Amino acid sequence: MKKSKILIGAAVLTIAGFIAIAADHIDAPAVASGTSDITDIYAFQGEDTDNIVFVANVQGLIAPADTGAASFDENVLIEFNIDNDGDAVEDLVIQAIPRDGKMYFFGPIAPSQTGLNSTILDANGFNSVDITAYGSPAVTNTGGGMTFFAGPRDDPFFFDFFRYVDIVTPGDDTGDGQEEGSFLPAGSGPGFASDSFAGTNVLSVVVEVPKSMVGSGDSVNMWVESKRKQ
Repeated sequence: MKKSKILIGAAVLTIAGFIAIAADHIDAPAVASGTSDITDIYAFQGEDTDNIVFVANVQGLIAPADTGAASFDENVLIEFNIDNDGDAVEDLVIQAIPRDGKMYFFGPIAPSQTGLNSTILDANGFNSVDITAYGSPAVTNTGGGMTFFAGPRDDPFFFDFFRYVDIVTPGDDTGDGQEEGSFLPAGSGPGFASDSFAGTNVLSVVVEVPKSMVGSGDSVNMWVESKRKQ
């Protein structure tokens, strides 16, 4: 049986092309600092405006010195869930699982069962891409009208974590001269927000699919799960 370890983010995206983002870094006890920890998910319109790009990042806060040794866990399935009728239940899934230096993709396909348990689906066959090595040019592959990538990337999420702690900790006074109840403006130098994730890396799974593959309405819901083999 395969059980979901964590459901990190859920986001609503409009097929017309708005960007949807959900993020979370190492604060879920069941997966903190583990290979199934999802840091953030993204969905946005592709350069080809008939396509949607789905992104799931895992294993956040990887230091550059450690990125070459970081790898996808072959016992962890990454599953993109797509609800295209508004009932908050997945109608389609795209599954990604690594094996021997490749990331294998299945779907989009209707799941055999909904909810926390999953089995790998191959009714429509599969696609694969070589996992890009750290420091190497991005390797992509195409198949069935889709494009795929898997490998390390710079963490794109910007968050001033220390300022956040400042805000949520009553009576904390850092002496920075700023109001404790608000975030700092973007910029550089004293008095501006700093990116706590700058210089850290994640492992990314990216799939670009035609919009026609995921729904025909005005919008779809998308969320991502990481599921460890049991």
